[in-house]
Amino acid sequence: MYATRNGLSLSIRTQSVALLNRRLADAVDLGAQVKQAHWNVRGASFIALHELFDEVATRVKDQVDLLAERITALGGVALGTVEVAAKTSSLKPYPLDIRAGVEHLQALSGVVADFGSKIRAAIDATAGWGDATTSDVFTQISREVDKDLWLLEAHLDAREVGQRVDGDAVASGAREASIA
Repeated sequence: MYATRNGLSLSIRTQSVALLNRRLADAVDLGAQVKQAHWNVRGASFIALHELFDEVATRVKDQVDLLAERITALGGVALGTVEVAAKTSSLKPYPLDIRAGVEHLQALSGVVADFGSKIRAAIDATAGWGDATTSDVFTQISREVDKDLWLLEAHLDAREVGQRVDGDAVASGAREASIA
């Protein structure tokens, strides 16, 4: 940690930087996964999905910058290389053998939902530590991730997304996220 006049304690800053770096690795990985879909999608909906995936990738790139800049503002070192992301991302690896639009939509909506769950857990964790600003950064990202998930799932029918039971999603891959 670098010296800073930031008013948060070293303990809070250290915890927040560690969590931010975990989500940064996930975001770098997510950005690469979205570009993988963007480059390789095929089928009747090609142009619509190609453009949608590019828009999502642009938002993820901005989220990567937001996470990295918050890390450095807290006096930390942003660990945003592809090598670090490959070693530490908690996201499921992207399938490299898919081409059809619906397959990419299913894969991306699953990984985006997982990322969103981890971001929401980070909101609560950082708020609990007393780092409201980092919590707000995660809240901003959460809004964008939820919108991207909606845009991706809007291209799938209910059977492809999962059924709803008492308002809770039971889609495949939906799970509780921890801050790990």
